[in-house]
Parts: sequence; structure tokens; C-alpha cells
Amino acid sequence: MGAFILLCAVARAEKDPKSESIVALLRDWLPILLTYIAFREMELFLPRHFSGLLETKWLAQDQIFLDNWHVRAAIEHFGAIVPFYLELCYLLVYGVAVFCILVLYANKRRRSIDLFFVIYLTGTLGAYALFPYFPSRPPRLVFSGLDQPSVITWMRELNLYILSKATIHAGVFPSAHVSSAFSAAWAMFLLLPHRKAFGWGLLFYAVSVSIATIYGRYHYVADVVAGFCVSLIAAALCIAVSIWKARIETHVPFK
Repeated sequence: MGAFILLCAVARAEKDPKSESIVALLRDWLPILLTYIAFREMELFLPRHFSGLLETKWLAQDQIFLDNWHVRAAIEHFGAIVPFYLELCYLLVYGVAVFCILVLYANKRRRSIDLFFVIYLTGTLGAYALFPYFPSRPPRLVFSGLDQPSVITWMRELNLYILSKATIHAGVFPSAHVSSAFSAAWAMFLLLPHRKAFGWGLLFYAVSVSIATIYGRYHYVADVVAGFCVSLIAAALCIAVSIWKARIETHVPFK
């Protein structure tokens, strides 16, 4: 309700010619703040206890991915370089929306910011909405002595510190880190069709985040797969918008 009232106030203030430009700028960035508030509010759905059944089932998949497929060994083969990179990718997820807005500003596509948030928030809030239905805890806490990274960098210590102060405990399924990163990539493919380097770069980044969450034991493989599937809803929205725009530009009526 508070967010609705705030948005109504912003919409009303934007009609005032004297403050239109300032309010419009505020409106570009306000969804990021509201997304963080929505994330914190998920703590309202914290269960009284966790059964641990989901986590136990998911652990076997992680061990196949990390051990049987030798992913952990490959990541740590060159020492701290790749683990540091993955931890950095995990940290930078919090700034993906900021980066995308700045890119749209730089490419004179400010009018596309609203559509960016429609796509980005479809993937991000879509993941949040599923947390209460899958109460679960991250593997770094449930299985603290199993499958942990053997290479510890200061970037990992920073991530763990941030999580100890600012994370929620309602659930980890699906991974909102993964769903938001992929959703941002799909949005940039749509909004900057002639600058696909941004879309491909974000797609590579999203894959890196996916690996980072599993390697760092922030999420299970199941969380990552589910997060990617949630982002596909955002991708479908991108396709629908693309078709709609193509029909508008060619004046082809809908049947």
C-alpha cells in the first residue's frame, strides 16, 4: 500500500511543469529502491521452522555438478583468479539495474526505461513471489562443512559479510540473483537491438553469476535452474513486445 501511495504521489507531482524534470528523474530510479524494499519484505514470510527436505534433495544435484563434472576443480585450477571473478560477479548483481539505466541514458534511450523495468522486475519480483512456497536455506548454512570453496578470497569474505547483515532468510528458491541478471540481458537485447554487445555481455555475466551462486554455496543448482526459468517469462515478454512493435511499425493489424 505504501508503494502504491508513493507512486501515485510521484505521478501527481510529475504533472506539475515546475517539477516535471526532477520528478521524472526520480521516477527513473525509484523502482530500484522499491525492489530492495520488496526484497526485505519477504522476511515477513519467514517460516517458524525449516524441514530441510528440499535442501537434502537438492544437495545431490550440487555434488554431481561440482564434483562429478569437476566444475569446482576447473574453477580453482588457476588459483584465486576465477573464484575472485565469480565472487565479484555475485556482488555486482546488486548494481545491474543501475548499469542498465546508465547504458540507456548513454544511448539516448531514456524513454525505454519504463519498459526495461517491466521486463527486469518481471524476472526479479517473479522470483520473490515464489519464496514463501519453497522455504529453504542456502547450502553454505545448511551444509556448512560440505562442498565449500577451498579458495577463499577477500571478495568472498565481503560477500559473506554483506549477506550476514542484509540478506533475508525466507527462502533461496528460485535464485533472484540469476533471474534478475538474465532478465536484464533479455531487456537489453530488446531495447538496444543495434548494440547487441550489451545484451551478449549481460548474458555472459548472467551465466557467470549462475556458476558463482553454486560454487560459492549461496544457492543450489535447483535454485539456479528455477531462476533461469523465471527469467524466461521476462524473455517471453520481450518477444511479445518485439512482435507488437514490429506490427505497429509495419501497420499490420492484429487478427
